[in-house]
Amino acid sequence: MYNYNEVDRSVVHHRVEEFRDQVRRRLSGELTEDEFKPCRLMNGLYLQLHGYMLRIAIPYGTLSSKQLRMLAQIARDFDRGYGHFTTRQNLQLNWLKLDEVPNLLGKLAEVEMHAIQTSGNCIRNITSDPYAGATIDEVEDPRITAEVVRQWSTLHPEFSFLPRKFKIAVTASEVDRAAIAVHDIGLRIRRLADGSIRYEVWVGGGLGRTPVLAEKIHDSLSRQELLPYLDAILRVYNRYGNRDNKYKARIKILVRDLGADAFRQQVEKEWQLVRAEEPELFWSNEKWSKISAYFASPPPAPARTTPLHPDESQPAFRRWLKHNTRPHRDPNRRIALISLKPPGGIPGDATSEQMELVANLAQKYSEDELRVTHQQNLVLAHVEEAQLFNVWQKLDAAGLGTSNHGLLSDIIACPGLDYCNLANARSIPIAQSLSERFSDREDDIGELSIKISGCINSCGHHHVGNIGILGTDKRGEEAYQITVGGNAGYSASLAKVIGPAVTPEQVPVVIEKLIDTYLSQRKPDEDFLHTMERLGKDILKESFREATNA
Repeated sequence: MYNYNEVDRSVVHHRVEEFRDQVRRRLSGELTEDEFKPCRLMNGLYLQLHGYMLRIAIPYGTLSSKQLRMLAQIARDFDRGYGHFTTRQNLQLNWLKLDEVPNLLGKLAEVEMHAIQTSGNCIRNITSDPYAGATIDEVEDPRITAEVVRQWSTLHPEFSFLPRKFKIAVTASEVDRAAIAVHDIGLRIRRLADGSIRYEVWVGGGLGRTPVLAEKIHDSLSRQELLPYLDAILRVYNRYGNRDNKYKARIKILVRDLGADAFRQQVEKEWQLVRAEEPELFWSNEKWSKISAYFASPPPAPARTTPLHPDESQPAFRRWLKHNTRPHRDPNRRIALISLKPPGGIPGDATSEQMELVANLAQKYSEDELRVTHQQNLVLAHVEEAQLFNVWQKLDAAGLGTSNHGLLSDIIACPGLDYCNLANARSIPIAQSLSERFSDREDDIGELSIKISGCINSCGHHHVGNIGILGTDKRGEEAYQITVGGNAGYSASLAKVIGPAVTPEQVPVVIEKLIDTYLSQRKPDEDFLHTMERLGKDILKESFREATNA
């Protein structure tokens, strides 16, 4: 994984001391809250319902064991002993004291971490495939590109004050695990027949108040052309994006209003200017190779020579092996997924003790490296097959052995009204209720995504859930809108509303009716999405009416 150079270290340590002085002036009264707000947001610090929340950057979701141990220590020393992993592959701490935040940032800097550009109208944390560098179906490690883009975008003088926040995702596999269709820019890496690498560039995706799927504006961009082309896109957005209305300020609105073809023409025109004005953006193969070296594959694992331990046949382990591991490019390794979604648990939360355990497992069994997924789980990417049983035993003893990856209880949920001052309704109790209700039926139901947002900002990605749940305010009471048919992969689709908002108590009843309809109507090997599409809107609405009238 990438290690800081002197420039990285200098920038991060300077930012810590700069913010330390800003906090001192805020506490002394030299700065008002309005004056301090842009300073704290540039350092990832929000003022939420109960206090200050810090969003810590985890570039493309990759952590070392040393870094995760530091996050565990920080959660214990500065917070309440746990952290919340987010759909942006970051970590949030929700109970911070302002005067302690500079010391916290100093601790992060010790392990090459920070909170820069996790907030504000800038290019946010670059996200990527959590199986990067390990999965059998990728053409190359997408984290190489993500790191190149991170270096270009960090504290970029022209793109630090955009019309609105900006999110970029990178994938390189046959399966899209980075959800590029719902990002401001999505990059898909392809390999041509001659072995050369090319990029598909998708622009204008996003969820929130106006959900939009991205449009492809280039299908064969070379490595050397990537940064100049991204620069051109951001220039066009910076110039024409709506700065007068934040609800119309995202690039998705600009692309929609201009049309993909007209937007592409603007970018192509700007691209010619960038070529002439900024030749330094055309990275040489040597510079790309230097970054690539940080992401070298682990050494081949030895083939297993010992016989299976008798306990390895136990059903609980075999279920975990089926649901929570994936093939590795090395046939003697597996990718192991760590669920942060136990039945009745809070999606994405991990205690300091759990983080320390995972750090130890990463160091011992996964080449000292782990990942954060946008599904709010963790990944040990390089586990030798012979060690999988040992890993599972240790995870299970710590409450991290839940075998539900991709199943109904693997729910994405934002913090909702329990923490967020933008939310209309709670997300966490709904997720807890659903995971407890359906955890013993999951094998029969099969793969199914439920995503919950506490407000229209869609931090829980409800628009692209197979089943989406949106918290609303209905005459001062919490209510929930149910949608069906969303998908975040290459064949992305936006879910559709199937009825009026329901009470918290009605949510699990409606979900159960939808699932029962699916189970009774599905064809052999047909998944939830295809069944619901075949059945059509009228049957879904009828199921909804039966559930709400019961």
